[in-house]
Amino acid sequence: MESNHELNLEKSKLNIEDDEKVTVSLDIGHSSVPFYRSSHLRYIRRLASKLDSPSSYEGAVTEHLRMSGIYWTYTALSLLVSPSEANIILGVVPSSTGVRCSIVDWVLKCFDEKSGGFGGNIGHDGHLLYTLSALQILVIADYDLNQLAVENIVSFIVSLQQDDGSFAGDHWGEIDTRFSYCALSVLSLLSSVSGGLNCIYLDKAVEYIASCQNLDGGFGSMKGAESHAGQVFCCVGALSIAKALDVIRHPDLLGWWLAERQCDSGGLNGRPEKQADVCYSWWILSVLSIMDRLDWISEDKLSGFIAKAQDPDDGGIADRPEDMPDIFHTFFGIAGLSLLRKLPDSYRSIDPVYALPVDVVQRCGLSGQVIRRKVGDVEDGRLEQYDVLEK
Repeated sequence: MESNHELNLEKSKLNIEDDEKVTVSLDIGHSSVPFYRSSHLRYIRRLASKLDSPSSYEGAVTEHLRMSGIYWTYTALSLLVSPSEANIILGVVPSSTGVRCSIVDWVLKCFDEKSGGFGGNIGHDGHLLYTLSALQILVIADYDLNQLAVENIVSFIVSLQQDDGSFAGDHWGEIDTRFSYCALSVLSLLSSVSGGLNCIYLDKAVEYIASCQNLDGGFGSMKGAESHAGQVFCCVGALSIAKALDVIRHPDLLGWWLAERQCDSGGLNGRPEKQADVCYSWWILSVLSIMDRLDWISEDKLSGFIAKAQDPDDGGIADRPEDMPDIFHTFFGIAGLSLLRKLPDSYRSIDPVYALPVDVVQRCGLSGQVIRRKVGDVEDGRLEQYDVLEK
């Protein structure tokens, strides 16, 4: 396996002492609990060194999805530090120098010229999942998208749309509503340098997503598939980008299905009779944010569940309390706390539609749609750039 030294996160520039465990407080109800920001940054630093090692266990097991792993890592960092600090950590320098950050260089090496998409690692075939992660990394790094083979990427997306409006993930033909979200999100991210959503049959894409809503209000991976919270985000997120949230049948029923995912522990599960998992703090909260129904769950109980899943010593957040942390749950745990507005105001907020820092979404001029239950509701400031559907 090729060495991934290009992924070095400039560990010496994190400016955190190993023997220092600085915390901030999360206000939960009438009490406060610690959020171990410094520990989490140290966790990311140490994880980076493990991923950089071609002989490490972490490097081996994540080899096939390294692109998404870097997206989770970079975005988690971006929510914990300022944009300038993130640039220092990642070695980003002004574009006028002609030198790019090493993360960007690595992402560009993952472009698959044959397919027109990005792979999960260098030399891998292009896939919609990793193409989205690549674009998300690049826009956070403020990379000039005009430098990409935009026409090839768009052609890759267009080639994957099926006659019924669904999308395959790659040329092997697997169909999943995750890929509908990826396709629409990528085209939106590229809209400043391409034709945006006009490149595909948007009406068909929306019609297919609508057909995947079930009688319980949720969405599945395809027509007739079991409702799952992760698929709900993909479908609602895609409809938000397409500005077609009006096709959702009975938003209150969907909101009820999502609220029912809260367990006695305060955490959320992905479907009935499953254990709570920190990652659903993102998949469910993002949709409740888009649909103006965050108050349908106990935000304090959920915040407490996420807080208990932290590792105060080594940093990172696990899927549930007492388990080992990983970068996937670390990112989505931080993202969940951001959506709940439990993190300090000085931290960057995450956008529930694009899963990017809000300032990045605003800088890129990305568009979408959100639901408001009634006229006069106080709008979430992070969603102020989106069209509003009163429903």
